[in-house]
Amino acid sequence: CWVGGGRHLSCSCPAMCVNGLNNHVAAESISSSTMAVPPSYSDLGKAAKDIFSKGYGFGVVKLDLKTKSQSGVEFNTSGSSNTDTGKASGSLETKYKMKELGLSFNQKWNTDNTLATEVTVEDQLAQGLKVALDTSFVPNTGKKSGKLKTGYKRDYVNLGCDVDFEGPIIHAAAVLGYEGWLAGYQMAFDTAKSKLAQNNFALGYRAGDFQLHTNVNDGTEFGGSIYQKVNDELETAVTLAWTAGSNNTRFGIAAKYKLDKDASLSAKVNNASLIGIGYTQSLRPGVKVTLSALIDGKNFNAGGHKVGMGFELEA
Repeated sequence: CWVGGGRHLSCSCPAMCVNGLNNHVAAESISSSTMAVPPSYSDLGKAAKDIFSKGYGFGVVKLDLKTKSQSGVEFNTSGSSNTDTGKASGSLETKYKMKELGLSFNQKWNTDNTLATEVTVEDQLAQGLKVALDTSFVPNTGKKSGKLKTGYKRDYVNLGCDVDFEGPIIHAAAVLGYEGWLAGYQMAFDTAKSKLAQNNFALGYRAGDFQLHTNVNDGTEFGGSIYQKVNDELETAVTLAWTAGSNNTRFGIAAKYKLDKDASLSAKVNNASLIGIGYTQSLRPGVKVTLSALIDGKNFNAGGHKVGMGFELEA
């Protein structure tokens, strides 16, 4: 239907041209969705995990400060105090990236007097390949540890292999994805004992605003989660877990509701009658406060409930 040449084209049958264009766009959309890089094994079911974990901070008062210098160095400072024990802890982290070389440097210190350094090279040795060396040192005891991390991700596949020099122990994981379906395997091999220390499987499905994830750990622990984004304001999640040979089944429901662009309300409850409530409010750009409470539904009048408060500052 297209006639003409060069930059000047005209359509002699508009209806067919429009349909053809729509089909082409749809085909490209389907192709891009089926060729998406799957998440890492640890990120399987992450959407449901975030609904249960983010927006809460029971029993602690926490302050997070993020800032960035003109030279591109990022500084992350965190401090927290346990309301039950009064114990305080903190950490300081710096990040610097050399984008032209694909290098990033990450250093961290905490109040336990542990120094950690990580150097990462990404997309330099091969496209999609990430290699990192993670080391830590405790000056008080002289204890040292190191780990070599590698990751490779392309369309349909996400691979990872870490070597922990303490042992040494080899951690490996692979996730395959196709048309929304996800299948993953994770293992840990203790070279000193020549045996598997971990043997996990996972299966999941993602379709738009719906996600389903199931997993089996070491053949004895079973779990699953469902995530559903009902609309732009409401997100829900359900988790279920049990252990073979035990009647201990764990079940939970959680939801997050956006009151407006600056405020959100989170709530969750499990089969142990523990009820969690969280409220997050952005006071202004770069300033966020979180209030949360954990209520024991079985012993409501006995006390022992926990509250928490968090501040996030970013400049």
